[in-house]
Amino acid sequence: MATPDNTGTEIPHDGAHPVAFPPLDGSTVAPQLVWLAITFGALYLLLSRIALPRIGEVIEERRDRIQRDLDSAERLKGETEQALAAYEQALADARANANAIAKETRDRLAQRVDAKQKQVDTEIEAKVSEAERRIDETRTKALTSVDEIASGIVGPLVANLVGTSPSDDEVKTALAKQSD
Repeated sequence: MATPDNTGTEIPHDGAHPVAFPPLDGSTVAPQLVWLAITFGALYLLLSRIALPRIGEVIEERRDRIQRDLDSAERLKGETEQALAAYEQALADARANANAIAKETRDRLAQRVDAKQKQVDTEIEAKVSEAERRIDETRTKALTSVDEIASGIVGPLVANLVGTSPSDDEVKTALAKQSD
């Protein structure tokens, strides 16, 4: 005996012959299409009236938050650039001020050094002049003393050598001729 092939499209039931699977049964296609339209219509209404507006609100809120964040970031970037420019300007001003103070200090110290140098040069010049004057005095005294010492020594020396003693005027005249 031949057994019927079971394709899975028929459902056995308590009757003598098997009944077709309801979704695939050709006699129930029209009511299935009506229920399909009702289900998709209800799903469309549910999505368009409830779910999609909520999703749209969330998306709009995110877009607004992103735009606020971008605006805030742009504003902060502008403030940062202004602060950086102000910092760089303050730094340049401070450098210029420091250079001006350093130049002023160098100039003031150079003036002090020059004044002190002039004072020291004047003092040294005065001391050198005084020393030269004393040296000249000492030389003059020494030469005068040499003449006196020489006239005191020459007389007795000539007397020992020649046997006669010259006068003081003769010794001074002879020494004066030798000095010239």
